[in-house]
Amino acid sequence: MFSGKKKKIFILLGHPDKDSLNGTLAGEYEKGAMEAQHEVRRQNVGDMIFDPILHHGYKVRQELEPDLVAFQENVNWCNHFVIFYPSWWSTMPALLKGLFDRSWMPGFAYKFVAGGQLWKKLLKGKSASIFVTSDSIPLMQRIMFGDTTNEIRKGILWFSGFRPIRVRQFGYLKHFGIWRRDAMKRWVYWLGKRGK
Repeated sequence: MFSGKKKKIFILLGHPDKDSLNGTLAGEYEKGAMEAQHEVRRQNVGDMIFDPILHHGYKVRQELEPDLVAFQENVNWCNHFVIFYPSWWSTMPALLKGLFDRSWMPGFAYKFVAGGQLWKKLLKGKSASIFVTSDSIPLMQRIMFGDTTNEIRKGILWFSGFRPIRVRQFGYLKHFGIWRRDAMKRWVYWLGKRGK
């Protein structure tokens, strides 16, 4: 059993389909974390009920649905936030982006000061791990399209105070054999035990 410092871990499955490779990996991470006696909470974006569209930007306050309130509570509760999602067209799925559009609000994640030129990061003291799957080779994807994880890593998490933020990419998945998928699951389980 892992004997390091116990963490409060919030796992978010960002794939709309929980019966997917991302769902399997999130399950392996969750299993490892629970066996190591970390405190664990999990939400699956595909099970959440909310309008993913921020209809009027920030001009009109759009009331948060109960699942979005729970999401914010889980983010506030955790000291380690873990996100699993597939890269579709070099970005996160639309539903996951809608989750952040609706919930990552001023007063929760950040607060602008000095006339909007500076901001306070309201979620400091938390770390994050991002697991991204793709049918492309991660190095080739980066050469062709740049850092496709920057939107979530820096634009969302770093902006609100998360640090450190680790990104792990799994690519060329259509050509992964069973042994490579099993090795990937074992590694994610191991990371879950260590809360990494």
